[in-house]
Amino acid sequence: MTDFTVADDGFRFDGKPVRLLSGALHYFRVHEEQWGHRLAMLAAMGLNCVETYVPWNLHEPREGEVRDVGALGRFLDAVERAGLWAIVRPGPYICAEWENGGLPVWVTGRFGRRVRTRDAEYRAVVERWFRELLPQVVARQVERGGPVILVQAENEYGSFGSDAVYLEWLAGLLRECGVSVPLFTSDGPEDHMLTGGSVPGLLATANFGSGAREGFEVLRRHQPEGPLMCMEFWCGWFDHWGAEPVLRDAEEAAGALREILECGASVNLYMAHGGTNFAGWAGANRGGPLQDGEFQPTVTSYDYDAPVDEYGRPTAKFHLFRKVLQEYARRPLPALPPEPRGLAGPVRAELTGWAGLGDVLEVLGGPETESGVPPTFEELGVDRGLVRYRVAVPGPRQAYPLGASGLRDRAVVSVDGVRAGVLAEGSGPLPEPVAGPAEVELWVESLGRVNYGPRLGEPKGVTGGVLHERQYLHGVRARGLRLDAFEVPGAVAAVPFGPVVAAAGAGDAGRTGLFRGEFTVEGAAGLGHAGLELPGWTRGFVWVNGFCLGRYWSAGPQRILYVPGPVLREGVNEVWVLELEDAGGPWVELGPGAPVRTGTPGVVQP
Repeated sequence: MTDFTVADDGFRFDGKPVRLLSGALHYFRVHEEQWGHRLAMLAAMGLNCVETYVPWNLHEPREGEVRDVGALGRFLDAVERAGLWAIVRPGPYICAEWENGGLPVWVTGRFGRRVRTRDAEYRAVVERWFRELLPQVVARQVERGGPVILVQAENEYGSFGSDAVYLEWLAGLLRECGVSVPLFTSDGPEDHMLTGGSVPGLLATANFGSGAREGFEVLRRHQPEGPLMCMEFWCGWFDHWGAEPVLRDAEEAAGALREILECGASVNLYMAHGGTNFAGWAGANRGGPLQDGEFQPTVTSYDYDAPVDEYGRPTAKFHLFRKVLQEYARRPLPALPPEPRGLAGPVRAELTGWAGLGDVLEVLGGPETESGVPPTFEELGVDRGLVRYRVAVPGPRQAYPLGASGLRDRAVVSVDGVRAGVLAEGSGPLPEPVAGPAEVELWVESLGRVNYGPRLGEPKGVTGGVLHERQYLHGVRARGLRLDAFEVPGAVAAVPFGPVVAAAGAGDAGRTGLFRGEFTVEGAAGLGHAGLELPGWTRGFVWVNGFCLGRYWSAGPQRILYVPGPVLREGVNEVWVLELEDAGGPWVELGPGAPVRTGTPGVVQP
């Protein structure tokens, strides 16, 4: 029987010392038909292992509605075929710059600040989920001939809390569910994080982007023996909407990697290949030392300035890392697989159909509710998507400022059917005061839930109220539109589309809505991944052949959305654009994709 163990002096595979050279690649951020290529790229870089998280909310968006947990098993089978080992980080919380840190909104909405604690009701839903998920892992452990060698208990818990009872219970649950490979924790190399996040008897690992010697010195104060491992070597970083792009110098990153290996440690490159936050699953952060400051939503691309870029191409960082890793791999490295092809030439998709947001809501939305105060997204069962709130201003009354308290995150507001402005968190009231009587409509979008820190699980929507001067407006009607409603086969076909020319002449109404069009790819030779641009469009979501590419936003820095090659087909392809603020020209453009990221770093991550 094959055996992987944690010894006092390092990792051992069948009793022989082994160093883990791992790279993060999240199966849920890469199209399944591309797993094989991306894994081959990791092997060619010199890695012998791959690490992945598991997002609970992707697989159970509504309580009891479990979707495709087998995807994890299929990915682990692909890992085995690629000749790599696997590290699995099942959560239940994962951070990962993913919506709500991977926790379903029905969990955080119900339990609030009790999540990630010893609370009995919270633990009960975690246990039910783990018993559903973990057979995919247990059946593929190394002792059973599979690739799984390590499993994580929780994730960076020391950055959140100090409930040792919860952590020890979770580790015990993993064992009860059949996980027999070594368990580990991972935290920042700081005393409060390691004391809060470590579990007696489990391997503690550290996460950092530089300063390996200093980081491992701190880790050794808490764990005098056992393997040293940087479980997250941040070789790049992620981007936020409206901020400068983040790049890390390739030479500097390669030097930091070499320092880790010179310490005799194992490493997991985070990320080796980042992929994409398809379908609006990108998370968000909050600035400030207590994560209570500026709201910072994460862009759709999770390129991460990784050595293998979003399109699956090797970067300068890849080649430098390969040179470093070759010295420690103890084997000839495989050749690079063929580079993925891009679309043969530029293509324009003309958008010829349009339906207003109200018409889309009638077909795809949930039921309308009426209550004294605005319900949150969580109360309406909306994770990703938007909510329409409608409320009356009584009259007659003079004009007063109108705004929304506790708004999360962005609202397009109309008064008596005329656009009155766009509100965002902390933006103040509408530019012009509103007199009564009047009918007010707010289309509110969640731009991603916080995935890290004490604001994890904060609700979305109008979480306070609609205010006229200082008076709350009651009797609010609300209706949600979930993004996954567009995934239901035939659902969009039932939307009453009219011609775009009618929308353009409809005044304010033509600025938002669902636009539909087509483009043609001539011959199989023209197929390949693509980059999609929306010149002149403001904010919304795009689908190609029913596959949601994610959010676009003119705020930047991302301008091009990645279209996986397997999504495209020879001949006619369909595009949907859901514009929430201000539509551009009635077309979108596709090309071979964004260039490989190069240049001087903007903001450099730690």
